[in-house]
Amino acid sequence: MNADISFIAELEEIIRSRRDADSDESYTKKLFERGTPFIAQKVGEEAVELAIAAVQGDEKRTVSEAADLVYHLLVLLEANKLSIGDIAAELAGRHR
Repeated sequence: MNADISFIAELEEIIRSRRDADSDESYTKKLFERGTPFIAQKVGEEAVELAIAAVQGDEKRTVSEAADLVYHLLVLLEANKLSIGDIAAELAGRHR
């Protein structure tokens, strides 16, 4: 399954819109309310879970944990007024 990578940009927009939403039901909103240290902790937790799944060779769980990591990373970036574009620019600069 190869979804269009442009969904990442769409997800950034969804995260951005939920940051300022009035909904009490939004998990994303709740992350922002708990603050950057909590979001950073979630990124760390998801990274560890991804590493464990990968070492165990569990492909389905590896994909799931990677998705969780990317989502929480995007939330952390938004909390710091950064974007995946900033990461892409850094990687492109390193490639040169």
